[in-house]
Amino acid sequence: MKILILGGNGYLGPWAVKAMKDRHDILLTDINEPSADYKGDYQKLSVDDIDGVVKAAEDMDMIINMSVLRPHRKLAFDVNTMGNYAMMVAARENRIKRVITTGPHYQMAGQQYEEWDYDLNPDMPPAPGTRLYAHTKALGQEVCRVFSERHGIQVLTLLYYNMRHSWDLSGPGGGDPVHHEDMTPYTTEWEDCGTAIRAAVEVPEERLASRCETFFILSDIPHRKFTNEKTKRVLGWEPRYHVEADWNKEFRTPRDSSHGAF
Repeated sequence: MKILILGGNGYLGPWAVKAMKDRHDILLTDINEPSADYKGDYQKLSVDDIDGVVKAAEDMDMIINMSVLRPHRKLAFDVNTMGNYAMMVAARENRIKRVITTGPHYQMAGQQYEEWDYDLNPDMPPAPGTRLYAHTKALGQEVCRVFSERHGIQVLTLLYYNMRHSWDLSGPGGGDPVHHEDMTPYTTEWEDCGTAIRAAVEVPEERLASRCETFFILSDIPHRKFTNEKTKRVLGWEPRYHVEADWNKEFRTPRDSSHGAF
């Protein structure tokens, strides 16, 4: 399968490429050059360049958008919202049947959910709140939903929850972890993040309940604030790393240059 990846040189992109490079043909795009380890096709492209994205998507079977920008008001809107618009226009113009977009869990489950509710699932009513990052990503997800409804394009939205390397469970900024104050610890290992993308790419259409489906990507967490049941059932994805195993160091491995390489 020929896959166009938008925003592929951030944190998530290398792990998705690593999971798919021997199974699919990939055109990687980003405004930043890929690492020296990447040996595939690359094109410098901004995700909000609608004409550029449409052209890059020619002859592609699928588009994956992993672009993100958090702090700057205008750029966050251009990347997080207009980036999805560019992807959907490209899918429509090139008759691409499936796209995958990614984001943080709180573009659907904002602060009011996370602080007060339990057993949160990806089919509940979205409530991203007003934080810039969550709000602009939520707007991008809504753009995808409207295009899916009007043009029959399959949209799979993967929402990630607190990614971390299995060998690094330090606290914010690399300091000591804060115990007993954070009831939602880092739960999702980067390798699992990449295999989730592959699962969404390869899931058969008949397993999807509708043309527009959302999935929470996270390991099995003991407090069950969020659930990954739908992801495992529909996508057939199983996380390799789990909170208990990580915190008991069962999977802890020495960090080396191979981690995250393309």
